[in-house]
Amino acid sequence: MTDFPRRRIPEAAVARLPMYLRILTELSAEGTQQVSSDQLAQLAGVNAAKVRKDLSYLGSYGTRGVGYDIEYLTYQIQRELGLNQSWPVVIVGAGNLGQALANYGGLGGRGFNVAGVVDVDPSKVGSVIGGVRIRHIDDLANIAQSKSVSIGVIATPATHAQEAADHLVRAGIGSILNFAPVVISVPRHVRVRKVDLALELQILSYYEQMRSKGLRAVPDVADGQTA
Repeated sequence: MTDFPRRRIPEAAVARLPMYLRILTELSAEGTQQVSSDQLAQLAGVNAAKVRKDLSYLGSYGTRGVGYDIEYLTYQIQRELGLNQSWPVVIVGAGNLGQALANYGGLGGRGFNVAGVVDVDPSKVGSVIGGVRIRHIDDLANIAQSKSVSIGVIATPATHAQEAADHLVRAGIGSILNFAPVVISVPRHVRVRKVDLALELQILSYYEQMRSKGLRAVPDVADGQTA
C-alpha cells in the first residue's frame, strides 16, 4: 500500500478516528468492502462533509461514486493512531473498576496490553487479575521502565486521583486516561484524557429531552471535499 504524506490532524478529528475505525471493523466483519462518506457519516452520527474532511487528513479522499476501500481506510486510521504496534498500559487502582479494566479482553485486539496493575492496599498486592499480578504503587516506576510503559490509567477514587497522577508523572508516563470524576493537575508535556460517566449521561439526557419534545438536535456543520 502506498502511504500519503502525513500532516498534523486537529484534536477534534483525532477523537473521531477511533469511532470510524470501530464502524469500519464492524462493516468488514459483515463482508462489506466499500463505504461512502454518507454511509460512514450516518453510522457515526456526524455529517458527511466532516467525515470527508477528517479522512482527508489521512490523505484519503475516496473515489467518486464508489467511496472508500474499507481495508485500506482501516489501515490508514490504524497507522495514524499508532495501532500498528502494541502499547503497554499500567492501571493505578485495583478496585472494581481497575479489575474490570484488567480483565477486559478487548484491549489486546485494539493494540493495548495491560503490563501492570498497582495499588496501595496491602490486601490486594500480590493478587492476580487479568493474568497480571498486582504490585504496590511504589513499584510503578520499575514497571514503567522495565516494560516501556508510556500510557497510564487512573482507576482510583476521586480522593486519590491526584496522588495517582503524581506517581504516573514521576514514573515517566506521558499519557494518562483518567476515570476518576475529578480534574487532575499534570505538567504541560503530559496528555490527559478524562472519562466522565456523569458528563456523558448528562449529554444523553439533553438528547432525550429534545426527543421527548419532538425536536431534533442541530447537526455539526463542516466544510469538506466531495468524495
